[in-house]
Amino acid sequence: MSEVLTFGCRLNAYESEIIRDHARAAGLDAVIVNTCAVTAEAERQARQAIRRARREHPGSRIVVTGCAAEIDPARFRAMPEVDAVIGNKAKLKAESWGAPAAAETETVSGFEGRARAFVEVQHGCDHRCTFCVIPFGRGPSRSVPLGAVVERVRGLIANGFNEIVLSGVDLTSYGFDLPGKPSLGNAVRRLLALVPDLKRLRLSSLDPAEIDDELIALIGDEPRLMPHVHLSLQAGDVMILKRMKRRHAPPQAVAICDRLRRARPGTAFGADLIAGFPTETDAMFANTLQHVDDCGLTFLHVFPYSPRPGTPAAAMPQVAGPVRRKRAAELRAKGAARLRDFLDAAVGQETPVLVETSRTGRTEHYVTAVLDRDATPGAIVAAIVTGRAGDRLETRIQ
Repeated sequence: MSEVLTFGCRLNAYESEIIRDHARAAGLDAVIVNTCAVTAEAERQARQAIRRARREHPGSRIVVTGCAAEIDPARFRAMPEVDAVIGNKAKLKAESWGAPAAAETETVSGFEGRARAFVEVQHGCDHRCTFCVIPFGRGPSRSVPLGAVVERVRGLIANGFNEIVLSGVDLTSYGFDLPGKPSLGNAVRRLLALVPDLKRLRLSSLDPAEIDDELIALIGDEPRLMPHVHLSLQAGDVMILKRMKRRHAPPQAVAICDRLRRARPGTAFGADLIAGFPTETDAMFANTLQHVDDCGLTFLHVFPYSPRPGTPAAAMPQVAGPVRRKRAAELRAKGAARLRDFLDAAVGQETPVLVETSRTGRTEHYVTAVLDRDATPGAIVAAIVTGRAGDRLETRIQ
């Protein structure tokens, strides 16, 4: 029986389930490491996991795949613990794992240990942010036709999943390569109409430069689309955003948050933010701190800048490592304070909870809820928020 270790994004989590199914069908005994290349730290953690896997599973093959393996396969092949390296395109093919060849459009029947399922609707990226190597690992943007998406979602619902997450490397670019160029908002509206049994739908990270009007209207009109929006912001200073080669300016991000909040009052916002990007001064970092308040962000996913060899940002004047780490800590502290305020304001409210384990689940805003009694994983229960415990809500099932 194979074990799959997953690093990085929700897209990798989805693809790991396809890999798991293929490895199971092949009867493969291996530790499969699905790597991430978004930061140097992510690669370091993957290499550490590979060495640990060899110590803990001396008789198993170790196979490495994912973005880091796609970008620098020689580095992983050179590790004495590694038996094989498989590229990103090949990793989704059954024959790569010794199983009979499958259809080109991959799907999975379920996700081990998860109450929600991820559906990959978009691959790759056509943009070239100066800090990012992901386009080299994932290739150009490609969209999954809506018919295939609907088929996948229906299959997962038939297997008992009440919540689906649509994921992609650059999700808001969905549809630009399809006939008629449907927007993400149009695709989501059609998906919800075609799958009326889908109870909860989430979207992975969105680029504020590409959020379309139909998607904003849909978030306001459709209760099955969760009121939790995660934005790929990266910074809140105009010059840093230009040097990152991002396609939005801070006022545009603030305006998007305001529009979404008006369309769906109570929407919670998260964001990816990079601390200590090359050339970032104290004043520029202060603008990013202020941007958290201006956008009304609640959930911060903070990365200290990590130089990636071969990227334009790696050749820019670097911010000292201790300064990067200090700024990341400040951003995380600000995020923790805003999250506490958000959770405290929820006390006394009724909220639906998707049960993940017998005593925990997730609210519509993607907050972890602790339940007062056992419930069935995968079910959606009505609960009253009775208090806050750290970054979790304490709830009582109705």
